[in-house]
Amino acid sequence: MPPPADIVKVAIEWPGANAQLIEMDQKRPLSSIIREVCDGWSLSGSEQFALRYADGPQLYITEQSRGDIKNGTILRLAISPARAARQLLERIQSHVIDARLEALKELAKLSADPTFAAEFINMEGIGTLARLVESGTHFGEMLAFTLTAFLELMDHGIVSWDLISLSFIKQIAGYVNQPMVDVSILQRSLAILESMVLNSHSLYHRVAQEITVGQLIGHLSNQEIQTYAIALINALFLKAPEDRRQEMASTLAQKHLRSIILNHVIRGNRPIKAEMAHQLYVLQVLTFNLLEERMMTKMDPNDQAQRDIIFELRRIAFDGDTDPTGTEKRKAMYTKDYKMLGFTNHLNPAMDFTQTPPGMLALDNMLYLARVHQDTYIRIVLENSSREDKHECPFGRCAIELTRMLCEILQVGELPNEGCNDYHPMFFTHDRAWEEFFCVCIQLLNKTWKEMRATAEDFNKVMQVVREQITRALAMKPSSIDQLKNKLRGLSYSEILRLRQSERMSQDDFQSPPIIELRERIQPEILELIKQQRLNRLCEGSCFRKLGNRRRQEKFWFCRLSLNHKVLHYGDLEESPQGEVPFELLSDKIPVSDIKSVLTGKDCPHMKEKSALKQNKEVLELAFSVLYDPDETLNFVAPNKYEYCIWTDGLCALLGREMGSDLTRSDLDTLISMEMKLRLLDLENITIPEAPPPVPKEPSSYNFSYNYS
Repeated sequence: MPPPADIVKVAIEWPGANAQLIEMDQKRPLSSIIREVCDGWSLSGSEQFALRYADGPQLYITEQSRGDIKNGTILRLAISPARAARQLLERIQSHVIDARLEALKELAKLSADPTFAAEFINMEGIGTLARLVESGTHFGEMLAFTLTAFLELMDHGIVSWDLISLSFIKQIAGYVNQPMVDVSILQRSLAILESMVLNSHSLYHRVAQEITVGQLIGHLSNQEIQTYAIALINALFLKAPEDRRQEMASTLAQKHLRSIILNHVIRGNRPIKAEMAHQLYVLQVLTFNLLEERMMTKMDPNDQAQRDIIFELRRIAFDGDTDPTGTEKRKAMYTKDYKMLGFTNHLNPAMDFTQTPPGMLALDNMLYLARVHQDTYIRIVLENSSREDKHECPFGRCAIELTRMLCEILQVGELPNEGCNDYHPMFFTHDRAWEEFFCVCIQLLNKTWKEMRATAEDFNKVMQVVREQITRALAMKPSSIDQLKNKLRGLSYSEILRLRQSERMSQDDFQSPPIIELRERIQPEILELIKQQRLNRLCEGSCFRKLGNRRRQEKFWFCRLSLNHKVLHYGDLEESPQGEVPFELLSDKIPVSDIKSVLTGKDCPHMKEKSALKQNKEVLELAFSVLYDPDETLNFVAPNKYEYCIWTDGLCALLGREMGSDLTRSDLDTLISMEMKLRLLDLENITIPEAPPPVPKEPSSYNFSYNYS
C-alpha cells in the first residue's frame, strides 16, 4: 500500500552523527519536526536550527517551500537563517583576516538563499558590506566575495537600489576604471553597475558621470569580461534620455565599438554563448531604434531644406538636363522628372513622405543610395523611366514601401525581447549597415520586379515576394553584406516559386484517392517515429535559463527524462553545459506517473505571476509548465521555439496525448511526403519482365504488383 500523499520519506544528516531516516508528515509544523530531529541527537534549543537541502543550492526549507520535498530527498540539519546571519555579520567584521575571508566566502554562497537573505538584510547586513567596500581596504579574493554577496542580496529585490550611496558608486566605478584589476572583481563590478542603471533612474545619471563608454570599450579585448562590458553599455544606452542616445551613438562610433565587437567577439576564437548573443541582439535593436525618430517624422512640404533633398535626387538622376526658361516650362519638366523618379505625387513629391512610418527615413535612404551608390541609383531610375510598356518599376514608391517593410522586419522602435538571441553578424560589418542593407534590397526589388514582369497593379504582389526573399536570406545569418547579396542572388523569383511549391506539396499534391489511402497508412508509422525522436531528445535533456533575476546573469537549470521514461530529473547548474549532464548531478526528480498535465503560454503559473512585469510576447510563447501531484508545477521557458516544440510534444507523447506543435505538423508533412515520393519512385522504377517466347494462339501475359506496406 503506498504511503499517504502527505508523508515523505527523507534522510537528515548532522556532522559526526548517523543520518536519521524519518517519515516527514507535511501537515505537522516544521518547528515540531525540527524539535523531534534535534531530540534524536540530543541537541537543545531546537529553535536555533533549521533544515536545508544537502545537495544542489542547499536552500533553507520553510513552511512555504516544504512542498517541494520529494521522497528520498537528503536534508541537513543546520543552524537557523537568523543565527547564521548573526554569526556571519560578526565574522565579516573580524580583525583576523583569515576568519573574515572564510566568513565572506560562506556569505557569498548563502546570499543566494532568499530566506537567509531576508534575515541578513534585516540586520543591516547590506549596509555593512557597502561600508567594507567603501573603506577601500579589501582586495583580491576578499573583495570578490564581498561584491558577490552584495550583488546576490540586492538581486532578491528586498532593498531598493536608490539607497546606494554615491561613495559606493564611486568605489565600484573605480574598479572598472583601474587598468589592472582582478577579473572576478571586474565582472562583479560591471554587473553591479548594470543593475544600478537598469533599476534606478537616479543611479543611471550617477553611473553615467563616473563611467565613460571609452573605458568600457577598452575591456572588450578581454574575453572574460566582454559580456559584462557590453551588458553595461546596453544598459546605459537603454536608459539614456532620448536627447542623449544620438550623442552616445556618435561616441560609440568614434570609439570604433562596432569594429572592436566584430574583431574581438563575433570573429573571436571563442564560440558565442547565449548571454553574449543576447547582448549583441540588444545592441543591434538599440542601434536600429535610433532610426525611430526619422521613421516617425513627417516631411514638411513647406520646409525648403527638406525639399532641396528631393531636388538633389532629381539633379543626380538627370544631371545632363538643363532647366528651361519660364516658370511653366520648368514646372512641367519637374513634374515629368518626378514621374520618372517614381513618386506617387508628381506635382509635389514631398507629400509622399508625410505618412509615418517610414516618414523621412525613406528619403534618407534614397539620398544615401543616390550619393554613395550613384551609378546604381542612376541605372535603376533611367532603366525604368525609359520603359513604355507599363512594366516600369516606380523607384520612389518602391523605396518608400521598402523602407517601411525593413522597419517591420527589423522591428525598429520596439524594445528588445528578454531571452532573444537573434542578432545578425552582418550588421556589425559596416558603419552604415542600415543604409547598405537598404541599397542591397532596393536592387533586389528592381530585379524581382523585372523577373515577375510586373505592372503597377502587381505592386503588392512584388512586395510580398521581396519580403519573403529578405526574410529567407536573413534566416541564413549571412556574415557580411556581400554574403547577403549572394544569398539573395540564389533566391530569385523562380526559386521562391519552387520553394513555395515544394512547401505546399504535402498539402496540395497527391490528392488522388489511392495516394490519400497510402498517406493514411503511412501516417501512424511516421507519427511513432516522431514520438520516439521527441522522447529521445527529452532523454538527452536541455538547459533552461532562470529568468527571475533582476540582472541578466548566467543562471541555468537542466532537465532530462530517465532512459526508462519513468522519471523527470532536474537540477540547478553553475554554467551552461557543453554536453549531456549526468543524472547524478540532477538532485530533483518528478515521477512521470505524478504528472497531471502540461500547460503552455499564459496558462502557466510563472507567466501569471509576472504579468505585472509586462512579459513580452516572445517569452510567453516559449513558456510551459508541468503540473504534477499534489498541485505542484515545474516551470520552463524554452531557449527557442524549436526546444519549446520538442519539449511540449515530448511531454504530451509521454502522457499519451496528441502532439500538436507546428514543428510536429511540419515534420509529419515533410516525412510523409518524402516517404511517399520514395515509394512512388520505387513504383516508377519497377522493371517489367520481358515477354516469354510467343506461343501460337496464346497471348503472352504479364503479372506484377506493388506492395505498399
